[in-house]
Amino acid sequence: MRYRRREFLKTSLAAGIIGPLSTAFGQDPQAVNADEDALIKAASTPVLHLEDVTAPVIIESIELLKSGRLFLVRTRSKEGTVGLSVPNEKVRFLYPLLLQQVIPFFIGKDARDLESLLDGVYVHESNYKMQGLPFWCCVAWVELSILDLLGKTVRKHVSALFGGKVRDKIPIYVASGNRETTPEEEVKVLQKRIAETGARAIKFKVGGRMSRNMDSIPNRSEGLIELSRKILGDAITIQADANGSYDVPKAIEIGKRLEAIKAYLFEEPCPFDYLDDTKRVADALDIPISGGEQESSEYRFAWMIRNNAVQIVQPDVHYYGGFVRATRVARMAASANLQITAHISSGNTGFADMANFFSFTSNMGRFQELKSGVDKTGPLFDPPIVVKDGFLNVPAGHGLGMTHGEDLLKNAKLVKECPNQDRE
Repeated sequence: MRYRRREFLKTSLAAGIIGPLSTAFGQDPQAVNADEDALIKAASTPVLHLEDVTAPVIIESIELLKSGRLFLVRTRSKEGTVGLSVPNEKVRFLYPLLLQQVIPFFIGKDARDLESLLDGVYVHESNYKMQGLPFWCCVAWVELSILDLLGKTVRKHVSALFGGKVRDKIPIYVASGNRETTPEEEVKVLQKRIAETGARAIKFKVGGRMSRNMDSIPNRSEGLIELSRKILGDAITIQADANGSYDVPKAIEIGKRLEAIKAYLFEEPCPFDYLDDTKRVADALDIPISGGEQESSEYRFAWMIRNNAVQIVQPDVHYYGGFVRATRVARMAASANLQITAHISSGNTGFADMANFFSFTSNMGRFQELKSGVDKTGPLFDPPIVVKDGFLNVPAGHGLGMTHGEDLLKNAKLVKECPNQDRE
């Protein structure tokens, strides 16, 4: 069965099922900043380029494996070609959903129909009732393994399936993720990471994380904002992430402080699902607002883009369901002349997923996050993924570029029971 996205979106809008994007959440239609038809077209135009896949690629099996501390999703075609993806750490909790509700839908299907299958699995056995991060993570892990399978089938890098590479290396920023450091301690940590990587951009945490204006340490955020520019200098690009810490007045106050030091972006100032509040903050500030890492709804991304609630769109490739769905968001953002960055949820090979995604995504933001794990799993790729002079290289191997996984598969065990029982 083929699922026609454009017809669904148009019909839903006409029938009032999802309502006009311009009037969602009580917004004034005059506040709209992007054309509704352009967003629908961007989200519904086919993504994959599969001209080279001339014969059916029937999915014979999809398995969840565990090799040491890594989990793997292995997809095998009837012809014997194998695709691999590496889930993020949440697989420990989500594996029943993956094994019972997502994987069975894809078995026996033609991998060339991947785009329609991604829409089909959403409605399969009422999976839409589980809409959200847990469901779309599971879909992403399967999708990535299928994309790896398709790339290996045609013996090309995954970027060829999305129209070709537009870059071979990704400019990175460094972050510590700390909220328990003093401003002085945090700046020292960031200086060390800059020296180690050659990065020209950093990001630090402000607020207390979904904390209703509470700081992790009293006055830490204000002090860190001021000290960071003073110590790091004007050559370093500064970004701040609030993780939904503030109400509108406090977010505007912190945003003004960031504007004063000429920071590049202010991420998730309000709770991630407070879209009206986020828009009010964006309207009051000149600094670009970024957001979307927790988002799993194409419609809400469209609303954020259309209403200029964020100026830098930030899906997570795993949380949002994979490369195809994230590309739809990137295209919607591009239709409004907005950039896209990626939130990275995986400390395993999430850096590789990010690099692969931006190898073919034109409207990339200035910097992308350097996630941990490069030193451990970077050598699995061809060529090995390394950090050099503030950049992360894109792998060139077939599919997702992981060509040295023999030892992982040799030691892998099939997951059928709770992996939390096996803490290797």
